[in-house]
Amino acid sequence: MNDKPVFEDENLLQTEKEIQEAARRNDTAMIRRLICIKVNVNAKNNDNRTALHWAVACGNEDAVKLLLDHNANVDIEDKFGMTPALLAAWFGHLQLLRILVNAGAKVTVRNSIGQGIHHCAAHQGHLAIIRYTIEELQEVPLDKPDQTGKTPLLLAAENGQLDVVTHLLARGCDHQFQDKEGNSSIHLAAGQGHVHVLENLIEGIFSESKNKAGQTALHLAAEAGHFNCVKLLLDNQCQINVRCSQNLNALHYAVKQGHKDVCHLLVEEGIDMNAVGQKQQSALHLAVERGQFAIVEMLLKANINLQLQDKQGKTALDLAVRSQHAVLIDMIIKMERFNARNLDTSQVAAEGQGDTVLDLTFNHVQNLSHVRSVLWNLATKHLKPGDWKKLAEHWDFSKKHIKAVETQWTGSNSYKEHGYRMLLIWLHGIITLGKHPIKELYESLVKIGKAEVAEKIRRQANTEKDSSQKCEVM
Repeated sequence: MNDKPVFEDENLLQTEKEIQEAARRNDTAMIRRLICIKVNVNAKNNDNRTALHWAVACGNEDAVKLLLDHNANVDIEDKFGMTPALLAAWFGHLQLLRILVNAGAKVTVRNSIGQGIHHCAAHQGHLAIIRYTIEELQEVPLDKPDQTGKTPLLLAAENGQLDVVTHLLARGCDHQFQDKEGNSSIHLAAGQGHVHVLENLIEGIFSESKNKAGQTALHLAAEAGHFNCVKLLLDNQCQINVRCSQNLNALHYAVKQGHKDVCHLLVEEGIDMNAVGQKQQSALHLAVERGQFAIVEMLLKANINLQLQDKQGKTALDLAVRSQHAVLIDMIIKMERFNARNLDTSQVAAEGQGDTVLDLTFNHVQNLSHVRSVLWNLATKHLKPGDWKKLAEHWDFSKKHIKAVETQWTGSNSYKEHGYRMLLIWLHGIITLGKHPIKELYESLVKIGKAEVAEKIRRQANTEKDSSQKCEVM
């Protein structure tokens, strides 16, 4: 049985805590008083840190010297395997590292994940520490990897430490060394968006090595959405269409994460938009599946193949229907109808219609509010259930398109919403052809036996005689 009173244990813990706090504050007077009452300078807290750990981490030279003078353990490790020397390297305290080394600190020590002095300094970008350890501590290995396979150069590249990267390369460090995942320094810099480091790495030594997942630096930069890194790699003639182990190219990765600007750049630079991965999914499949409206629109404008089928035989339109993305459904139908007319964007642009064609959502088309009001009135007040389908068939909507629009269900009056959506899809095509929408609508209503409705629509369209949006039939 322990006969020592409990309060004595509590007092001991308190004084041990006080010496660590004093070391943190660089309060040498307090440290001396505590040492005089025999407080253990090597006492550990819950993380196994001692007063020396705190003094070094905080850069307190006076406290460090005092603790060392009173037999502080220079190589003691905390629960992460960090010794005072490693902390000095991590925080960039060169003078403290010199003091610790002179006091006999081991310079080849490694923490719990296998990182030594060079790793710690490189990770944090402390070039002065690197220079000192290289020039004066020659027994410290420069290219030895940690437990993840990362060398100091890889850590510097991953963390954007340009000066350290430049110095280590000048010292002959292997720029093509790969970590346990197969990532080289170029992979890591590109994946983290460190464009200046990447620029330094690819100058004269550009490598398109693949990691264990078959990814190049371009894949990682595109996946993370680092536009400038993607552009730099493309400007240095990287292979834009290279595939990873899952048969994905950089566009697939950018689409998956919703990076529209990177997607646009890759498409501009000529990447194969119609490439498919292991699941036979194109970039458009992925964009539709994830509901990425802006990217879908961009890919549609770029004339991506809409008929590609995934392993389940689904096209992009099928996926939009399955997910009930009404906006995506309508955008894809607009483009499929546009393609069916055997036009291309350059042809229509030459006819002065280019901006309209490329705006699948009418965001940039002016003076359409009156026409849309007429279409809304037609769909909600004049067309009976089934009438919108007659118009759709008259305008050569396919059965698949009609069924896709009809998927949306908002109640017993869903046909009104269906009709309006169909009319807007039709309107897009009419505008791209440069035809007068109200005149075409009037004639079409007459042809399907809705002459009375056609007349009502004509009168509504011409109600505002002085309006700049006036739509005349004849």
